[in-house]
Amino acid sequence: MVVFGIDLVLLIPALMISATPVLLAAIGEAIVEKSGVLNLGVEGMMIIGAVIGFIIAVNTQIPIYGFLCAAIAGALLSIIFAVLTQFMMSNQVATGLGLTMVGLGLSALIGKPYEGIKSPTLTKFEIPFLSDIPILGPMFFSHDAIVYLSILVVAVVALIVNKTRWGLVLRAVGENQEAAHALGYKVVRIRFIAIMFGGAMAGLGGAYISLARVPQWTEGMTAGAGWIALALVVFASWKPWRVLIGAYLFGGITVLQLNLQAIGVAIPVEILSMSPYLVTIVVLIGISLFGHHTAPGSLARPFHASQ
Repeated sequence: MVVFGIDLVLLIPALMISATPVLLAAIGEAIVEKSGVLNLGVEGMMIIGAVIGFIIAVNTQIPIYGFLCAAIAGALLSIIFAVLTQFMMSNQVATGLGLTMVGLGLSALIGKPYEGIKSPTLTKFEIPFLSDIPILGPMFFSHDAIVYLSILVVAVVALIVNKTRWGLVLRAVGENQEAAHALGYKVVRIRFIAIMFGGAMAGLGGAYISLARVPQWTEGMTAGAGWIALALVVFASWKPWRVLIGAYLFGGITVLQLNLQAIGVAIPVEILSMSPYLVTIVVLIGISLFGHHTAPGSLARPFHASQ
């Protein structure tokens, strides 16, 4: 199916692959911010996940081990942020920025020997019967397991946040930490778990870049994906399904601009390359001017049990 010289059967799968790392990182950060914590270290956790996942996958030749270790590495790195902000009461913004710089520097150091090496990749998981449907099958039902996992994570997170007691407690902590503490909820413990979940998702998203989207290691290869994930959380108004829509919108624009370059559209390459980020900025400006601000009430506010 070709529209304006672009094959949609190739475009849609590429869109989903491009969106998956940002989606994983953004859904993790959405939970972190729902708990009332602002972690600007998503980029750092993603790049650490990318390099650790790549190293493990290359040495074991088993990609799934790379993804598991990347999630663990992201969660461990997030513990540093959690300890500093929740126990030592450091500034969340400054600590998150520091975490990103640590991640970028550390990944460059440990990843240097692995530059130029191709990693093993995940095989496609074709859903029986559905993958055989003409046109729709190759578009939506012939992807690797992590693409499906990212959508499943969004569904599970949406269910937990909106329909369970755990989700109610999480939202209570994020909206009014003092009231939640007065009701006997362990604010710091809940936030600690949320931060670790966000770190694991960021690490998983980073590993998807180095093991699936671009199966090799290159210094700084996340290229701002963590910052886009942070922007998507705001774009989505902290709602899981909107995070999915935002990630796929960003992924679609990213892939579309590459296809437009390939068919020789008379638009400067520089403008096409920056278009996904320009659209993200425009959308955020629109939300600021005309949207409803529904940020958690205790977002980025420090908490101490003695307060």
